Amino acid sequence: MLVLGIETATRRVGVVLASEEGMVARVELGGYGDTGQPRHAERLAPAIQFCCEQIDTTLDHVSAVAVGVGPGMFTGLRVGVTTAKVLAQALRIPMIPVPSLDLLAYPLRHARALVVAAIDARRDELYYALYRTVQGGVQRASEYEIGTPDDLVAELEARGEEALLCGDGALRFSKLFGDVERVELAGPAHASPSLAALSELAVARYEREEFCAADDVLPMYLRKSDAELAWDRKER
Repeated sequence: MLVLGIETATRRVGVVLASEEGMVARVELGGYGDTGQPRHAERLAPAIQFCCEQIDTTLDHVSAVAVGVGPGMFTGLRVGVTTAKVLAQALRIPMIPVPSLDLLAYPLRHARALVVAAIDARRDELYYALYRTVQGGVQRASEYEIGTPDDLVAELEARGEEALLCGDGALRFSKLFGDVERVELAGPAHASPSLAALSELAVARYEREEFCAADDVLPMYLRKSDAELAWDRKER
């Protein structure tokens, strides 16, 4: 059994191949601190090919395609989810969608604090969700939200409990969050959704047959794109 994982919700392009034994190949390109223009469309296909070459296999041996469905960058999500769906349909295999905020929080499942995953949504906003650590993983304790950093600060101050923030959104506004009592930042190692988490969760869900058809997979957009907003303004 071999699962192909794709994650493009942030500036990073991430591809992983995983089996029952864990990750067997992975590629990460770009990411937090990359100041160039995002290049998801031109990087993703070569990254998938390189992953296959690392273990001398082909896509014909893949049993399912897992994909991070966001929320995140509109362009990145479109590229990643569309590519994953095309591959699943061509290979006639199921898909495993996983929210990208979950992939940020999961590696911190051993933390003794509220885990807060935050992805940079641009326009001085964040996509974020709160998680409780439970045995073997994390459990979401809020909806998937979009708001300003001040909105998140207000929520954390109202809760008044220890919190651990992760994601490129937390790093972008690190000074603001660093001034909040009982709040710590996980650091650059936790800036992007984890490929290790994607492989572990995807393999487990495949073994439990928790997968779906490609037609049922949609990106998680919590707001309209710039093009849609421009069209709305034009229609008024």
